[in-house]
Amino acid sequence: MLSVFDLLDAGTLGIDLAAYLMARISRGASFMVGANPGGAGKTTVMCALLNLVPADMTLVPATAESVRRALEAQEDNPVRCYVCHEFGAGHYYAYLWNRALRDYCTLSQRRHILATNLHADTIEQARYQVCSDNHVPAEDFRRFGLVMFMSVSGGWFEAKRRIETVWSSDGTSDHSLVYDLDGGLRRDAVDAADRRYVKRCRRFLEQSYTNGVRTIEQVREAVVRFLDSTAGR
Repeated sequence: MLSVFDLLDAGTLGIDLAAYLMARISRGASFMVGANPGGAGKTTVMCALLNLVPADMTLVPATAESVRRALEAQEDNPVRCYVCHEFGAGHYYAYLWNRALRDYCTLSQRRHILATNLHADTIEQARYQVCSDNHVPAEDFRRFGLVMFMSVSGGWFEAKRRIETVWSSDGTSDHSLVYDLDGGLRRDAVDAADRRYVKRCRRFLEQSYTNGVRTIEQVREAVVRFLDSTAGR
């Protein structure tokens, strides 16, 4: 399983975008990664970004049963990150569709973090798949704070996989474009995410990279130490 530093080495994303995503995800933003073609790297990116969730966060596979139990739990139940392997109708582990997908999306109302993949190349396709095909309320879709889309070019053995665009929502407004390959990261997106914290995340990533942190185990350990050191600041 690749880490965020492996993705930096591969050119899947740059340091500025990595710092922005870390700032958002480490503060509880739900996210989804989209791409229509298989093999575009969306699962790889999702798993690498899961390393950046809050320090005390437990990852839970989002099956129909685990989602049901979470909805039946008391309101003061611990906040968790529910990982849906893909929005899809197939009978695969942690794939969700229809009623199970609608239930899953309601978990964000209880402050749980949601992380998932889907077959979509644009924000319009993602919204249609979630809200029209599965009748998820628009307000639940908006609570995915980050929606990013992958592109892949080149042959199979020389494929270049990159995050093409990133869309952001504050949880109440429609998603707006905050990053694309041509224009880079928008300044107002960084300001909205807390510019000082984004800079601290960037320094952390740079220092960790220089110090040889690479594996997902090493990254998670370093991220937890960093988040603990910045708690309450």
